[in-house]
Amino acid sequence: MVGYPVRDYGLCAILCKRGIIVALMQITIIPLGTGSTSVGAYVADVQRLLEDRGVEFVLNDMGTVIYGTAADLLRLAAEIHEQPFAAGARRVVTQIVLDDRRDMDRHVGDKCRAVRQRLENED
Repeated sequence: MVGYPVRDYGLCAILCKRGIIVALMQITIIPLGTGSTSVGAYVADVQRLLEDRGVEFVLNDMGTVIYGTAADLLRLAAEIHEQPFAAGARRVVTQIVLDDRRDMDRHVGDKCRAVRQRLENED
């Protein structure tokens, strides 16, 4: 079941209630052997792939954060890893951080909101 609806923030709670564990993954691809130091075109290809699949994601300066089940995220990571090769890269380094928390439901952005709320409460 790769591909959760974009912007469906209630989906995480629905999945958890059904016993489907939701995790967060940050993935960074580093294409090498491309003849350029720019990676923007490769990142754009990955973003299009995620949008085509209806996957909820947040692009940041150092990678892309995606949420889903751990198993689905790892399958998706393999697909993302192949994308730069399809675009001509000769070597690809992929960094993955998987946060699989099973004691609560959550979605992309929860951690940032929690920290901002703590900072606001300190004032």
